[in-house]
Amino acid sequence: MITARHVTTSRLSVHCRELQGRTGEPVLLVHGNVSSGAFWERTMLDLPERYRPIAPDLRGFGASDPLPVDATRGVRDYAEDLAALVEALDLGAVHLVGWSLGGGVVLQYLRSHPGAVRSVTLVNPVSPYGFGGTHGVDGALNSPDGAGSGGGTANPEFVRLLGAGDTSDESPLSPRSVFATAYVKEPMEPAPYVTAMLTTRCGDDHYPGDSRPSESWPGVAPGERGVLNCLAPTHFRLDDLATVEPKAPILWVRGSDDVIVSDTSLFDLAHLGAIGAVPGWPGADSCPAQPMLAQTRAVLGRYAAAGGSVREAVIEGAGHSVQLERPQEFAGELAAHLLTGR
Repeated sequence: MITARHVTTSRLSVHCRELQGRTGEPVLLVHGNVSSGAFWERTMLDLPERYRPIAPDLRGFGASDPLPVDATRGVRDYAEDLAALVEALDLGAVHLVGWSLGGGVVLQYLRSHPGAVRSVTLVNPVSPYGFGGTHGVDGALNSPDGAGSGGGTANPEFVRLLGAGDTSDESPLSPRSVFATAYVKEPMEPAPYVTAMLTTRCGDDHYPGDSRPSESWPGVAPGERGVLNCLAPTHFRLDDLATVEPKAPILWVRGSDDVIVSDTSLFDLAHLGAIGAVPGWPGADSCPAQPMLAQTRAVLGRYAAAGGSVREAVIEGAGHSVQLERPQEFAGELAAHLLTGR
């Protein structure tokens, strides 16, 4: 049975889902952007009894405190919130599982607290060079100010409907429609997940965050507050992951048909410009699409070359939310990987 409670930490009050009476090795399940811990409930039930799954809501999502996000620190606000939760629950070393935005958060946790991590599982994770505004496997900026990333890249109509609590599918930009077309590839009951999406706090301090004008295409650069800015490549870069010691084993699980985290992401303005969906694109020489998968593979490759254990598992036909779309396959991959943890 899944239960929920608020845990008071040194930083904030965190809303957590747990399995009643479950003890064992702690597994922190960290959700992605515009979602909550509710996206992990099936995974929690599928975990073997030797593990204690805990699915917190990140700040500004679900029922956790809606503290502002200082984007100039990358995703450190979220990672430090997790560390405070681990301390409050006296968990010791933990297994980390991060989906999408949560993938970046758990990598930051590993970077900051390598000795406190048993294993890391990345599920369709954001690139170690953030989201938008870069090119090449080493995450070079398309523009020095990070143009093409950050809070100004969110679709304003989606933000409006999200803030209004819209549950319909009347607009292709409603949360329900975006879940059906981008979060998952195949049809599934959206209601509980749309409810979770609608817990997202909107605004400059939350989703999507503030922005600044830019002289470079597409005319917007990252601000200093909020969710999308904490993933801007001017604030978030984890290309030195190979330096951490000790090196927890890493599993990278992804859906083959993910349209959000992809080398041709439908949420990357540079790719949208290349296909004519956003006007004024200056061309591939100055503004190529971000090779998100290639960037992740390069960073994890350096981690492996430095002595770390890395495995990539591709779930064919799945989209961005493999834990929902292929729960049995995902649970099998996760359970096998947890056994390799320290």
